[in-house]
Amino acid sequence: MDIVVFAVASVVAVGGALGVVLSRNPVHSALMLVMTLFGVAVLFVEQEAHFLAAVQVIVYAGAIVVLFLFVIMLLGVDRSEDLRIETLRAQRPLAGALALVAVLEMVLLVRYGGWVTGGASIAGPGRDPNVPNVELLARSIFSRYLLAFEATSVLLVIAVVGAVVLARRPPPMASPPPEEQP
Repeated sequence: MDIVVFAVASVVAVGGALGVVLSRNPVHSALMLVMTLFGVAVLFVEQEAHFLAAVQVIVYAGAIVVLFLFVIMLLGVDRSEDLRIETLRAQRPLAGALALVAVLEMVLLVRYGGWVTGGASIAGPGRDPNVPNVELLARSIFSRYLLAFEATSVLLVIAVVGAVVLARRPPPMASPPPEEQP
């Protein structure tokens, strides 16, 4: 039964991810992102990480995607645009070069053993059998990592406000009043 749940959730997650990338309409992309996040939440449940599954659904699929949809609708980017017009001429070659560098780094990390997994935690033991996972996570976030947690939230708010300000269209110029003829 675990294999069937894993296979179905994986197909849903990968299908949603492909829908995010291949969809032409931003609203459809955001809805496909919800599908991907639900597939990942099912995979978390399969791994018995129930808190992460709940956070995945409530925070990401609920709040973040709703915020994305709100910004999409507010900015009016759900209309089709002419993709032949390049506003940043070097954007596509630069993106291709960066993607090539990222793939090269992945190959080098895998090939030469620099990929470290399963290392000891620097924040202490990851599991105390007497303390629930949620409590350990809360202690870690709201004590040792509080500054980073708050800085991340401030940066996200600044990014959304900046995106709205930059994408806002200027109001149309008022036409001068018609001159009266004697």
